[in-house]
Amino acid sequence: MEKRISTFEELYNACDTHEQPIYEISQLHEAEISDMQIPEVRIKVKKSLDAMKEAITAGLHSKELSISGMCGDDCWKLQKRFEQKHALFGKLYEKIVTYALATSEENLRMGKIVACPTAGSCGIVPAVLVAVSESLGVSEKEQIDALITAGEIGRIISNKIQLAGAVGGCQAECGVAAAMSAGALTQMRGGSVRQVLNAVALAIKNLLGLTCDPVCGLVEIPCVKRNPFLAIHAVTASEMAMAGIESKIPIDEVIDAMEQTGKLMSPMLKESSQAGLARTKTALKLEEKLKLL
Repeated sequence: MEKRISTFEELYNACDTHEQPIYEISQLHEAEISDMQIPEVRIKVKKSLDAMKEAITAGLHSKELSISGMCGDDCWKLQKRFEQKHALFGKLYEKIVTYALATSEENLRMGKIVACPTAGSCGIVPAVLVAVSESLGVSEKEQIDALITAGEIGRIISNKIQLAGAVGGCQAECGVAAAMSAGALTQMRGGSVRQVLNAVALAIKNLLGLTCDPVCGLVEIPCVKRNPFLAIHAVTASEMAMAGIESKIPIDEVIDAMEQTGKLMSPMLKESSQAGLARTKTALKLEEKLKLL
């Protein structure tokens, strides 16, 4: 068995040598280390894809608030808004932002979601891949291919930095989810391996230093609303990469920079709720209110 790929340079070289896309390289390695056949690997990925779609559907049809009462009806509000007045960017934009909210709010209700790569960032990958697939008529086979690619991107990044807000801030959660989405979307739209990796680099570069400062220590504020914002961020990165725009800093060096940024970031801004939005006057009032529940 070949050594497991640990950098994006190794991934690019493997794709170039074998003349295969990322998902084919990834599913082969996954089959080898899991002692499975490739069809079995793809069945597992399909289960995750199905769970993503179920979470979107459930979230779109609920406005139940979370236990804290702070979040849960934003997707409903947004859907009502689009029923009355369409978004400036059109129907696909509407789908992406509502799907991202639907999924992240379903997480707050303790519904079934796919952590991709984390629960707090669970709305970004599903929103981008499912919304675009529906709008462009992408086959289930291609959706599975894209999700495998997204997973490989997240796996390689995790070799350098732990995908947790407590370690690297939200750049390591929503930031990585945006990068996974950008790369997978680029592949789905026919981009080359080089374009896929440039989309990943562009997405990460513009989110370096994103803090994790959850209000009341809950994955609600600002986490829920970051999901739709960064889903659109992922699409922007893909569009630029598909146009041939390249990151001047190679993707592996971008990940090195993210690791360094995470280490330099104050622990008070890494999921501890000791600074940032979590210590604003309103956040402190919400914290006192929750203590009374």
